[in-house]
Amino acid sequence: MTIADVRARLLAGLVIPAHPLVLTTDRRLDERRQRALTRYYLDAGAGGIAVGVHTTQFAIRDPGVGLLEPVLDLARRTSQEWRPADRTPLIYVAGVVGDTRQATAEAALAARLGYDVALVSLGGLDDWSVEQLTAHVRAITEILPVMAFYLQPAVGGRHLPYAFWRAVVELEHVVAIKVAPFDRYRAIDVVRAVAEADRADSVALYTGNDDHIVLDLLTPFRFGERHAVHMVGGLLGQWAVWTRQAVELHAECRRVAQSGGAVPAQALTAAAHLTDANGAIFDAANGFAGCLPGIHEVLRRQGLLAGTWCLEGEHLSPGQTAEIDRILAAYPHLTDDDFVAEHRDAWLAG
Repeated sequence: MTIADVRARLLAGLVIPAHPLVLTTDRRLDERRQRALTRYYLDAGAGGIAVGVHTTQFAIRDPGVGLLEPVLDLARRTSQEWRPADRTPLIYVAGVVGDTRQATAEAALAARLGYDVALVSLGGLDDWSVEQLTAHVRAITEILPVMAFYLQPAVGGRHLPYAFWRAVVELEHVVAIKVAPFDRYRAIDVVRAVAEADRADSVALYTGNDDHIVLDLLTPFRFGERHAVHMVGGLLGQWAVWTRQAVELHAECRRVAQSGGAVPAQALTAAAHLTDANGAIFDAANGFAGCLPGIHEVLRRQGLLAGTWCLEGEHLSPGQTAEIDRILAAYPHLTDDDFVAEHRDAWLAG
């Protein structure tokens, strides 16, 4: 896929689940269930998948684990085998981390495996200047088109000033930004940078604010007399669960946003429901300590996962199971349990 094709697909607005890592009880890769998740996302209507990101667990890169390449490769091969060739192409996003040497090596690996975009996390680069960070992103764009990433501090991100985003959106091969600071002030910094650089037709804005999904997608951001700027899609850990419903929700949000009309009251209510649900799944009450096992627990209850095991031993926080029980009872319309039950055996086969 050419960079022009990648840019066009992203600007159209996609649902991109952040792909979890599925492990056995002895914390080895469960290939059967890993493949099943990929098949689920494809059949649910996702426009892409993101692998090697926080939800896939950063520890896959540890030398003693060695799962970065196997997991990237498995997701790509599974989707190619499962998805009919005549369907609209998926966008394959690979998370890349670390200093420039590590990040460019990971981007080169992803490119070799057929990925389209590098999602660049700047976690761990806390003492780097704006100029150093911009040069870092530029180096990665020489290997793969880049989706820049504003990662929230609670899971390893750092504050990134407006000046950084203004510089990044000028880079030719930056095709998108995942806006996920979980902070309205900082999210607006990114959107304003795109608007004031007149790059809204070149840099696709994707919400990663799992606590603010619906309102991010519905809001026309305006700065002075410029045309409105929109977040057109999402790359989200929240969309790793209930993905069928996420696809329908995204389509409705895009319809409302593109109509330019008033936002229906029920959309605002849906926004609050989803934020409340995300708070339980991501364990917001405990500083997101149970985020990964919370995602796993929802998938386990649907029969897609066998357990909630994580590489670094994360586990559900006290009270988190009860919170998940509560939101499942309160918001059954957010789930896609019937869809999963209908297709689960086929996804798990082979």
